[in-house]
Amino acid sequence: MTAVVALGGNALMRPGERGTAAEQLANLRRAVAALEPLLDDDGLVITHGNGPQVGNELIRQERAADEAPPLPLWLAVAQTQAEIGALIAAELRPAVDRDVACVLTHVRVAPDDPAFDRPTKPIGPFYSSAQAEQLQRERGWTMNEDANRGYRRVVPSPEPLDVIELPAVRSLVAAGAIVIACGGGGIPVVRRGGRLTGIDAVIDKDRASALLARGLGSDRLVILTEVPALYADFGTPDQREVRELSTHDAEHLLPSLAEGSMRPKVAAGVAFGRETLITNFEALGDALAGRAGTRIVGGVTGA
Repeated sequence: MTAVVALGGNALMRPGERGTAAEQLANLRRAVAALEPLLDDDGLVITHGNGPQVGNELIRQERAADEAPPLPLWLAVAQTQAEIGALIAAELRPAVDRDVACVLTHVRVAPDDPAFDRPTKPIGPFYSSAQAEQLQRERGWTMNEDANRGYRRVVPSPEPLDVIELPAVRSLVAAGAIVIACGGGGIPVVRRGGRLTGIDAVIDKDRASALLARGLGSDRLVILTEVPALYADFGTPDQREVRELSTHDAEHLLPSLAEGSMRPKVAAGVAFGRETLITNFEALGDALAGRAGTRIVGGVTGA
């Protein structure tokens, strides 16, 4: 069984935490323990988000701009990809008897992707309504309400087209290594002439993970998030877990899902086209046994 496992933000930072290295390592220790049923898979690739971390990195750069020149967003993605990859590797190596490799991964996007005119990807910390208005006015940020927990800065999130380091990841997996790749959705690049050039955006890690899983010919995509499953009639007295969806039904469900929350995860399952499991760390064992989580499978319900 080969699998790509996408770690959500709660693998590194819990609500109310500042995101110190010690906090992130402690959270990852729990995450690695939860991943134990998957650690013996023949081919395992771990991806991860970087929304809180890349937002914090940009804040550091802004506040230090008088003494150190700020870097573009795509390089902040590269920095946090390496930072988080190092943290994951530090907790993963003692738990496995095989090589762990972190691949700094670039992902190609289209320079004319409409997402550049419509930022949707939340990064950084949560702000109150008053703080969001001030930041929008003073810094020119685009701010959106996120998951009813406050307001966050949003940046462009173009569609991933190619994972540049796919052959290297494939070779490492074939050699038996657990690979950490496509961190933060990958470093966004565009092709201009004969070279790849960084472009300011944050690619959705679930969509990038689906692209990587397809390219590797993986059997399964596992998307770990904050909730145990996708819910029908979410937020109502009739709320219930959706245990299984066909890709056909999942695609029809997409417009009703929150764009900054569950929609990209379900869209990633549709794009992957094979078995996709959406759940959280606490329910992962039961989800792998078919007793929890939401499973997206190919085809049409009843076909």
